[in-house]
Amino acid sequence: MLSYRHSFHAGNFADLLKHIVLTEILEHLIKKDKPFDYIDTHAGAGLYDLQSDQAEKLGEFSNGIGQLKPEQWPALASYFAAISRCNPKGGLRFYPGSPLIASHFMRPQDRATLYELHPTDFKLLSQNTRSNRRIRVLNQDSLEGLLSLLPPASRRALVLMDPSYEIKSDYDQVFKVLKNAHKKFATGTYALWYPVVDRHRIRKLEKLFISSGIRNIQRFELGLEPDSAERGMTSSGMIVINPPWTLLEQMKTLLPQLADTLDKGKGAFYSCDILVPE
Repeated sequence: MLSYRHSFHAGNFADLLKHIVLTEILEHLIKKDKPFDYIDTHAGAGLYDLQSDQAEKLGEFSNGIGQLKPEQWPALASYFAAISRCNPKGGLRFYPGSPLIASHFMRPQDRATLYELHPTDFKLLSQNTRSNRRIRVLNQDSLEGLLSLLPPASRRALVLMDPSYEIKSDYDQVFKVLKNAHKKFATGTYALWYPVVDRHRIRKLEKLFISSGIRNIQRFELGLEPDSAERGMTSSGMIVINPPWTLLEQMKTLLPQLADTLDKGKGAFYSCDILVPE
């Protein structure tokens, strides 16, 4: 059993990037009345208490969501609405993970399948989503189970994949799974999160996607400081297959503002580009 617990990192700068991209895709999906499926391969606990010992131990949210004031970010109104829904008493006590952000956008006709292997987080995830009968929570290996869900009956889907990458082979494995998923369901939207701890691994991952034969791939990255050979994540990114046609321009506007807001004089940066054109 892997040791990673997202509760230590909830609301950090990597969550900002991941959840803003997630929100933009979900907003696009609900523009049509047709149902969609949301599949989360590494769902975590779903909701995080920012005043818990785990969250406060590293305090990463303080240079993430803690730096953003909703009134200063009108373009992120839907993102902040999802956060507010988890804080009925106001303020920022709780931060939603991707499952609860997706739940905020789901309509009666939409469905979600959430995978989580960690026994404690699986239990918490089940509790945090129990009020929504359209959500199914599975304590299984998602990288084995994902293909069985594709193509979905709705023929519209968003697959979010954000493993911990504790095992170095995860980089190759997620690519293989996504490539096979795309073969089964080429029109789905796939969003892969990655950490930049070793830039060489990310360059290799990018090359795999570029040479995969898959079309229409975009990449978004947000970093607090330049790449470093020292231990720790300096930036993170999202690789999105079949993104909404609006996503690139939206992120070109948002990412410079986010980098500027989070910059503490250490060289915060962003990137926003097309890995493979349509």
